[in-house]
Amino acid sequence: MAMLISGIGTAAPASRIPQMDAYSAMSNTCCDSDEHRRVMEMIYQGSGVKHRGSVLVGAEPDDFIRADDRDEFFFYERENEEDHGPSTQERMRQYEQHALPLAIKSSVAALRDAGQDAREITHIVTVSCSGFNSPGVDMGLIEELGLNRNTSRTHVGFMGCHGSFNGLRVAHGYTAADPDAVVLMCSVELCSLHHHYGWTTDKVIANALFADGSGAVICRSSKIEDRKPAYQLIRSGSFLVPNTKFAMSWRIGNHGFEMTLSQKVPALIEEHLVGWLTPFLAREGLTIKDIAGWAIHPGGPRILDSCLAALSLSNSHVAPAREVLEKHGNMSSSTILFVLDRMREEKINGPVVALGFGPGLAIEAMLLKAENV
Repeated sequence: MAMLISGIGTAAPASRIPQMDAYSAMSNTCCDSDEHRRVMEMIYQGSGVKHRGSVLVGAEPDDFIRADDRDEFFFYERENEEDHGPSTQERMRQYEQHALPLAIKSSVAALRDAGQDAREITHIVTVSCSGFNSPGVDMGLIEELGLNRNTSRTHVGFMGCHGSFNGLRVAHGYTAADPDAVVLMCSVELCSLHHHYGWTTDKVIANALFADGSGAVICRSSKIEDRKPAYQLIRSGSFLVPNTKFAMSWRIGNHGFEMTLSQKVPALIEEHLVGWLTPFLAREGLTIKDIAGWAIHPGGPRILDSCLAALSLSNSHVAPAREVLEKHGNMSSSTILFVLDRMREEKINGPVVALGFGPGLAIEAMLLKAENV
């Protein structure tokens, strides 16, 4: 049974930092030499990101970091090689302060987009890999949005960039089991809290890409009269690429969550994607050439390039994803919801495939039907 996505809402922090201002602000937290600074500058320039949102950025870019006032500014210049920045406890305090307000903004936007009365929500699914606290965002949404206090709650945690695929899979299960279910799925990620101090190339790459944002959708099993859904979710699927545990990981350290991102990830995607996706689509009688639109998680420019090569697509197929990366950075699990929202402007009518990649190395896919005419 298809699930209808009747509304989408997104929210980014009020303040954004230009990418090269972020490099200037943060280079003294990572670099031990002029050579490191040259390499870091090239990484930031080649990231495909022009601006990123962070809950830690104030009115000016240098509000993000300042050496002479550690009490006021969260990040600070590294004092020595043993300085790894704020503790995980300090970073989680920031998560608890900032995650709910961003989630409320995206959820309100999704409710408005769907024309949905908040009191009719029966289930909440929350998604996040960048922070933990309890009572958490799910309970906060019930309180702040005025939802029914009997609303069922499920949290999808620590799954990385494809977390929203799994959140939508949970929502699909709810709507399939109960035709009257109305599900709010909300992803919120504050990746900027986990800026890594010191020089490790893969972590500097992660520093250059990740950002903060929230996306939400309203899901139901039957159409609202007089209103077309944003998308119909037809099928979802997962594939764990063999022998790729080394390629991507996300671990809790003493000074934030630590991302490991192998430079082999794009090649692994290019090698394995088509072999799995072809039979996935065949179950619905489709081929790759039948797909009208591609919503690909922009993990970075090389990820998008690898999908283009594997699927024999043109640059126009990933233009919305590149635009989201350029404007917002990689907001982990929230990013795919920004891409789907942006794709509605393309007026696509027909099958759409959404793709995401995360620790494992795991590939996640959703087959959707768009009626954006």
